[in-house]
Amino acid sequence: MIKAEKLYFSYAGNSSNILNGINLKIDDGEYISVVGDNGCGKTTLIKLILKFLKPTSGTITVNTNKIGYVPQKNDFSNADFPITVYEVLNSYRKLLKIKDKSIIDKSLGQVGMLDFKSSLMGNLSGGQRQKILIARAILGTPDLLILDEPSTGVDVKSQKEIYKFIKRLNINEKITIVSVEHNLDAAISNSTQIYHMVEGHGHLCSPTQYVDEYLKFRGKDEDNV
Repeated sequence: MIKAEKLYFSYAGNSSNILNGINLKIDDGEYISVVGDNGCGKTTLIKLILKFLKPTSGTITVNTNKIGYVPQKNDFSNADFPITVYEVLNSYRKLLKIKDKSIIDKSLGQVGMLDFKSSLMGNLSGGQRQKILIARAILGTPDLLILDEPSTGVDVKSQKEIYKFIKRLNINEKITIVSVEHNLDAAISNSTQIYHMVEGHGHLCSPTQYVDEYLKFRGKDEDNV
């Protein structure tokens, strides 16, 4: 589904590369968590997959009919912004040119938020807003769902509900998941593979391999204290 070869990227006016020769292949039906320290290139890689950015060199190919995207930040936290849950999803339905309005109720029902259809987005909790953004992203049943740190600003109870739902989408609906993660427990528990990035480089590994790498790195770090 996704294939990157010798992928380099640097922002205009910056002489150093954010991504340094990334090679990555993600097959249909996988659940990939992208992990690494801040500034290692995780979000930049996601923006390249979404074609928000163009590579400095190298290639990235994405073969999918439809991509759903849940950004890290949203503009709906302001209680003074008068938009309802229904309006958020309905505007996206129109953008996708989907005639069937019933998919709004279906998507809200999938994330357990149907009773909040008439609520103002600004009056919802962080976890509730995140569920609404996921409901919006799955309108029309995408082949690929991309999430940028889905548990940021979300309470623990909602985090568990969100990851359970994302995993169900992956297993039952066969939707490929790519999620930028700082929640390592969720990444290890849910992913089929983890893409570990360090200073613009990256490699795929199993969750078990990642745990071994993480413990080994932490042990070296403690030895230097």
